[in-house]
Amino acid sequence: MAENTQIKIFEEKRVRTIWDAEQEEWYFSVVDVVAVLTESINPNNYWKVLKNRLKKEGSQLVTICNQLKMPSSDGKMYKTDCMNTEQLFRLIQSIPSPKAEPFKLWMAQVGKERLDEMQDPELTINRAMQEYKNLGYSDNWINQRLKSIEIRKELTDEWKKHGLKEGIQFATLTDIIYKTWAGKTSKEYKEFKGLKKENLRDNMTNKELVLNMLAELSTKEISENSSPQDFSDHIQNAVDGATIAKNARLELEQKTGKSVITPLNAREGIGQNIDPKASVLLENEEEM
Repeated sequence: MAENTQIKIFEEKRVRTIWDAEQEEWYFSVVDVVAVLTESINPNNYWKVLKNRLKKEGSQLVTICNQLKMPSSDGKMYKTDCMNTEQLFRLIQSIPSPKAEPFKLWMAQVGKERLDEMQDPELTINRAMQEYKNLGYSDNWINQRLKSIEIRKELTDEWKKHGLKEGIQFATLTDIIYKTWAGKTSKEYKEFKGLKKENLRDNMTNKELVLNMLAELSTKEISENSSPQDFSDHIQNAVDGATIAKNARLELEQKTGKSVITPLNAREGIGQNIDPKASVLLENEEEM
């Protein structure tokens, strides 16, 4: 299953979802759906009791329920019960709730929007822009952020072309890039900005974004021209590419007398009225 984890909002309540690119359908966190429909103070317990009842009734819903990894409140990934749209429609029939029909309509709309975006990628960009606007970011920052996403994808596509895998290899190279140009690993950078599970790049200033883009663009260009043979070659390319950004940072800091690396985050100056737990894109760019 090719997974793309996102947070969807229904009546101001969060519903964790995963997009399965192979099946071309969404999977929803059952506990989150139960929380929305029942407004229970303990949706986990409600689902546990309901699951046992369904088992006794011989319902197939419990047996076909998928356990997929999703981000928890502590920022870590844990397996949780998930269902696709068709399965959830059947589950909702077992939960008495006045929100059942509005929630069904909402799920259908979520699915339609994703299919529309697959046919017209520009819609994805427009959605991201609007969501960043809703979070309070400036138009100038949004343009930089979207460009950074494009450059990041070009770099990861280059890594994939050479057989590198998402996860530990991508995370290692990304940390090398950060450490080289900014002097901090991803974890150290997040701690410096007072972040926990928030997306680091969603909390970078324009200058930080630009220099990180320079580091990743340079790494990609060097890789294309050097034909790396093994992982050590990719490490060297990451160092070389990020060094270009490091030199630019040092020169800018020398000219201005101001540090580029700042503890400023989305709550403190990059945007206004931003939910610290909100993020337009939940894919972990430090791993992907």
